[in-house]
Amino acid sequence: MALPILPTTVVGSYPQPEWLVDRQKLRSQRVPRVRVPEIWRVPAERLEEAQDDATVLAIRDMERAGIDIITDGEIRRESYSNHFANALGGIDLERPGEVIGRTGAPTLVPRVAGRIRRERPVEVRDVAFLRANTDRVTKITLPGPFTMTRQAQNDFYADDAELAMDFAAALNEEIRDLKAAGADVIQLDEPWMQAFPEEARRYAIPAINRALEGIGGTTVIHMCFGYAATVGNDKPSGYSFLPELAEVSAQQISIEVAQPRLDLGMLRELGDKTVMVGVLDLHAEAIETPEVVAERIRAAIAVLPAERVIPAPDCGMKYLPRGRAFGKLKALAEGAAIVRRELGAG
Repeated sequence: MALPILPTTVVGSYPQPEWLVDRQKLRSQRVPRVRVPEIWRVPAERLEEAQDDATVLAIRDMERAGIDIITDGEIRRESYSNHFANALGGIDLERPGEVIGRTGAPTLVPRVAGRIRRERPVEVRDVAFLRANTDRVTKITLPGPFTMTRQAQNDFYADDAELAMDFAAALNEEIRDLKAAGADVIQLDEPWMQAFPEEARRYAIPAINRALEGIGGTTVIHMCFGYAATVGNDKPSGYSFLPELAEVSAQQISIEVAQPRLDLGMLRELGDKTVMVGVLDLHAEAIETPEVVAERIRAAIAVLPAERVIPAPDCGMKYLPRGRAFGKLKALAEGAAIVRRELGAG
């Protein structure tokens, strides 16, 4: 499927239905880093079928809203990161560890007790299911190697940089299988680079590039300040780690802009990268009008050529009410259509 100029996309997650997960339990805790099976409302023996049904709903919502590049909504995941990280060899699932999280609070995390290795495909079925249920351009997301390293208690490696490279090697194996299963776009989520910029400068870029080594097609690095539902309006006025991303091998960088109201001049710091620009404020309860979205897109293309701008939400939509999420995506698609017409491409 050919993409228009200013193609719209989601960052990754979409709201899971109330009949599938206990959303009150989900919201009552920090974003989980270890497994939390208690959030699922469906018995284990019926969970896969229920997740499949909910994934189809997410796909159809994105299609109905008019989104060009869609995901599976990350419906099968308890969080964006724990689904993959806890499926790897070398993780002690029985005895989790603890680290100080990006908000400064102690957080339960996977404990690395041996060498990290990929023992089986983790998201390959997810991609195959997505590909079988849509004819649109597809994207699949994975936690990045730096973020998984910071979200783990390292009880095995002498240096976190070595741990990150083994996470990257496991990701590379997974990504190759995801491409073979039909994924058009691969995205690595790296929100913790923003919170730990000095460590990120030491080893994040080599690890990301190792994860993407030899991978063809479109690749993306997503960086954000955290879910609006968990951090509220407490977001910085700028990124502490951004120009460095000009050195990653990924073609695209995804950043928040709408809620923190960042200076779009920073987009020039990313070299020749295409940028997924957040034009939906997920903290705001009000659904943006298409005209508001169009104005935010115009501000982005005043800095970068339209060919290098992909309008998107600020972050994942997991914690939003489903109706609000759908309404915001519809406004996103309609706002992009307004600007395309102004450019003579609609």
